[in-house]
Amino acid sequence: MLISFLMLFLGIFVLVYSGNKMVESAASLARSLGVSGLIIGLTIVAFGTSSPELIVGVRSVTTGVGELASANVIGSNIANVLLALGIPATIMAIPTNTIGVARNASIALFASILLIVMVFINNPLLFWQSFIFCMCIIIYLLWMYKLSSAGSEDPILYELINEAEEDHTASSKASLIITLLIGIGGLLLGGHIIVRNAVLIATNLNISETVIGLTIVAVGTSLPEITTVIIASYRGQPQVALGGVIGSNIFNLLAVLGISGLTGPIDVSTSIISFDIWIMLLTAIALVFLVLRRKPIGRKTGVFFLFSYAAYLLAIINSVM
Repeated sequence: MLISFLMLFLGIFVLVYSGNKMVESAASLARSLGVSGLIIGLTIVAFGTSSPELIVGVRSVTTGVGELASANVIGSNIANVLLALGIPATIMAIPTNTIGVARNASIALFASILLIVMVFINNPLLFWQSFIFCMCIIIYLLWMYKLSSAGSEDPILYELINEAEEDHTASSKASLIITLLIGIGGLLLGGHIIVRNAVLIATNLNISETVIGLTIVAVGTSLPEITTVIIASYRGQPQVALGGVIGSNIFNLLAVLGISGLTGPIDVSTSIISFDIWIMLLTAIALVFLVLRRKPIGRKTGVFFLFSYAAYLLAIINSVM
């Protein structure tokens, strides 16, 4: 049992680290080939930052534990709002009046509602439903590209381009390609380790993979977002934190579930349908409400978010006791 937990944490570390290296090397390689920061941001960075959730999702579906894929996405979205915003809000007030924030928060809410509707239409989620998710993320990216071409400012687009233009240049294209391949290999290895040991832990504890996906795996795959927003807050760029969280939630619901579902059906457990999916919806609604108020997300809200997440975890633990 202890070995399985240690291997699970090792898998999360390998997954997150490899995903970061893959994005850095791929973006640097694309820049060296003359690709613009906008295109890199909307493709490599956008999908790369959600690569931990995506790899876990695809691996879960292809190994017959689709519940882990849906649990990871829903758990990650909850953690992104309550943890990734709650922590920096206790450090520094997060402004919500940035251009485009309300628009993107509304899209994240739409994606949450779309998932709920799809689940009630059919569970498990089938190929055609995942195809709709994929079409939605493609339309969203094309819309973002159009906004940029028109000179419109957008916090999520700004973050994607900013990360794409960061200087991670290695000594040669050959070394970038090697790093890229190692990153991809690490992602695949990390995803395999996580799914395998999540199933072992669930079996040994006589609980479902859903519980592991909603908690340990969800927080683990959300670490890039949590780390990014904390660093951004310390650097005096709290608006980046908000854009990163909203963007991550959109990509998790549309891209991760969409692409994962193309490889096989995604089961959504009855416990998620009766509880967790509504918590995810509440966090999405809360985010829209806070943004529309146009007041900074302050320390009180941050503390409330953290306590809410603690209560959520206790509810999950209580459900399996």
